[in-house]
Amino acid sequence: MKIFLDSANLAELREAVSWGAIDGVTTNPSLVAKEGKEFFPLLKEICETVDGPVSMETVSRDAEGMVAEGVEFSKLHPNIIVKCPLTKEGLKATRQLSQRKIRVNVTLCFSASQALLAAKAGAFFVSPFVGRLDDISQDGMALIADIKTIYTNYGFTTQILVASVRHPLHVVAAARLGADIATMPFSVLEALVKHPLTDSGLERFLKDWEKLPASAKSTKPPASLAARPAASRRP
Repeated sequence: MKIFLDSANLAELREAVSWGAIDGVTTNPSLVAKEGKEFFPLLKEICETVDGPVSMETVSRDAEGMVAEGVEFSKLHPNIIVKCPLTKEGLKATRQLSQRKIRVNVTLCFSASQALLAAKAGAFFVSPFVGRLDDISQDGMALIADIKTIYTNYGFTTQILVASVRHPLHVVAAARLGADIATMPFSVLEALVKHPLTDSGLERFLKDWEKLPASAKSTKPPASLAARPAASRRP
């Protein structure tokens, strides 16, 4: 399963890239507005920071406007994926953009029937929002299971991008179900790394290391123990 960062913050993106942890980015108008930077230069810099798909959402409400925005987004960088909402106008725009070979992420999906229509319209990604379903006492991960079954049944190539991820359990559940991608805020990505036993184990190892005499602490092997050329080693 690929991991995307749901962010427009360049510092977060660069940190995640340095871990080798992310495969792409999802953004939206709210995330971009939080950065207080000019829109297109920021979007281009995100594309140049992360070598993978970068989803950016249209803000028009009608299909014509979404298509016009999507065409302009697609000119900015090859990594751009155009986000359209799962509305009737959004499906129209998805159909038109996909016919132009422009990849579309159909977002704000909350039902299996919506996901089916997104795939039929030619969506490259569909983004079911699991956390928001959990918020209203519905099972977000059950929706992922349903979409996975439907897409497998009929051979749809639309990729399932699990969105509105709130915690590491969402990520693990998405991976178990065979989702293609999970996108998450940087706080959740950080939480994936953390485990108290890792921290306590490392602390114990380092405390034990400190018990060694200074003369024994060199991490560079002496010349007498250096590896010999392969040809000189005994079988």
